[in-house]
Amino acid sequence: MDFTFTEEQQAAIEAARAVFSGAAPDGVPSPALVPGAVAEDIDRPLWAGLAAGDLLSLTLSPEHGGAGLDLVALCLVLRESAKVLARVPLLETCAVAMALQRYGDAGLAAELLPRVGRGELVLTVGANGRTGHDPAELAVTARREAPASNRPGEGPGNAPDDADGDGAGWVLDGVQSGVPWAQAADWIAVPAHTGEGRAVVALIRSTHDGVTLAEQVSTNGELFAEVRLDSVRIDSRALIDTVGAWEWLRALLITGTCALALGLGEAVLTMTSEYTGKREQFGFPVATFQSVAVQAADRYIDLRAMEVTLWQAAWRISTGAGGALPAEGDIAVAKIWASDGVRRVVQTAQHLHGGFGADTDYPLHRFHAWAKQVELSLGPAAAHEEALGDLLAAHLLS
Repeated sequence: MDFTFTEEQQAAIEAARAVFSGAAPDGVPSPALVPGAVAEDIDRPLWAGLAAGDLLSLTLSPEHGGAGLDLVALCLVLRESAKVLARVPLLETCAVAMALQRYGDAGLAAELLPRVGRGELVLTVGANGRTGHDPAELAVTARREAPASNRPGEGPGNAPDDADGDGAGWVLDGVQSGVPWAQAADWIAVPAHTGEGRAVVALIRSTHDGVTLAEQVSTNGELFAEVRLDSVRIDSRALIDTVGAWEWLRALLITGTCALALGLGEAVLTMTSEYTGKREQFGFPVATFQSVAVQAADRYIDLRAMEVTLWQAAWRISTGAGGALPAEGDIAVAKIWASDGVRRVVQTAQHLHGGFGADTDYPLHRFHAWAKQVELSLGPAAAHEEALGDLLAAHLLS
């Protein structure tokens, strides 16, 4: 397997490092010291820097002002963002934009995507459902609404602004919990299910009539929201009903989360290496002790396994290449390693730092909180082990 990145992908890494070099993990209050969210908004200066560096348009096609790169390039940037705990919805915005570009209405894509690339719009997605344990699309219902001319008391003048021109639209009801940075987002992608059981994705303005945002706080102290939809009417072009669109978007989100776990774990292991190289006991750096070196080596192996499974999953999605199992198998393996690996890395780091690791003036506890958030996002290892087992049962390997 060739892990050499293209010149364009290498350029994306360098651009990301330049932008994130000014970000500090302790730029907001510690989640351990505040009762609610650490901040009311995303890091707007950093968001502007990402736009200026053309990183928000990285995966957009040239017709929408982008570079036309793939998921691998996005994961490289996400990896760098996690090393500084960047407080921006980079994954959510780029993943929703990619889904809109691939499956959505061409007119809506032309209207929104150039603005996304310029940093003028923030996108997010509700991928946790009502509880975080059931499929997200089951938490919201989407029913087709008849043209306004066929509804009692309504005429064409009262119809939704429908690109199809027939006045038809959709009505959505339900709840999506734990939506990242929903209060800062302009548009929210909401998975839903139709009466026929099909999964669809609705694009809804956060200020749309019938949309209510209730404050929630994530494990890492960020402001999330419970998004409640009460008879929210949207026009047909704002709903993506292509078969497989939601599954593809969810695959992007899971794989991007694995990239965040990798970058976070690498930063923590580097931090641990620097600390144990300076901290002395009995006149020697603790890094020279065999028990310390073995634990650090085990975590290094975790990171390399996280890396190889991440690139395998991203490559399968980007190329559509076949395999013994569907791409969902590689995605599940990547998330299993990401969830278990990042947890082991931060736990070992806390152990090797001793009491110093719990000091709120030292950034390690922040990385621990973010690691727990990433570990559980879009399903812990056990959930993906179950999904992988189902895939293996359905595709017997010779």
